[in-house]
Amino acid sequence: MNVMVITGASDGIGAELARELARRHQDQLALVLAARSADKLEQVAADCRAHGSQVLAQRTDVSVQDDCKALIDAAFSRFDRIDVLVNNAGMSAHALLEDVADLAWYEQLMRINLWGSVWCTHAALPYLKASKGRIVAVSSLAGLIGVPGRTAYCATKFAMTGFFEALRVELASHGVGVTIAYPGVVATEIRYRGFNAGGQPAGKSGLDESDAMSVEECVRLIIEGMERRQRDVVMSTKGKLGRWLKLLVPQRVDAMALAALNKEARPQ
Repeated sequence: MNVMVITGASDGIGAELARELARRHQDQLALVLAARSADKLEQVAADCRAHGSQVLAQRTDVSVQDDCKALIDAAFSRFDRIDVLVNNAGMSAHALLEDVADLAWYEQLMRINLWGSVWCTHAALPYLKASKGRIVAVSSLAGLIGVPGRTAYCATKFAMTGFFEALRVELASHGVGVTIAYPGVVATEIRYRGFNAGGQPAGKSGLDESDAMSVEECVRLIIEGMERRQRDVVMSTKGKLGRWLKLLVPQRVDAMALAALNKEARPQ
């Protein structure tokens, strides 16, 4: 039986990932689901149990190191192994730097998006090495290409990319794989809940949502990448093109990044 730990599993990508994995693998899978919202988390856990999977729901705030360690300790204590760690928990943000008076929420965003992944991964490392398992890091296209109005968010996701690319090389000789997923705009509520310039929930998205990928398609691509032990999963044609254009015609990529914003969010 494979044991998978998924952070940020109470809604959005994490919740759909848990449900789809349970649908596919049923009683061959044990899931450890982590998020801050215990009520939502338990509902996702119930959905997964209905497919036959064993599930442990662990309330976790990944911005707190002790919570991350407790999550991994609970997973190993319950199932005696860990095969996959999916670092999915994250928060969005959209604000022009000049509009930010207090940078404290920049630091909080880094604790959630980067440090939560680092702390969970560090705690799980001995178990993943023992199982020759896999780490999945859900980054973002904003971790490959800078987007105006997303200085804080891009900083956290670029940091994730660098951390997991370096870790991939460190762990190769131990048989532990690292897959980094780079979603673009996915049809979830993450941008509406993310920080605005004042560090409060934005209540709206600063991006053009007209061509948003469905959460189901995003999850399908993550699972395929994970099961094929791919290095990177870049999820859109624009994202794949942007990686190459950034090397060849960087000014073109700047224009693409600006065009990703909705009209209200574009710098004047």
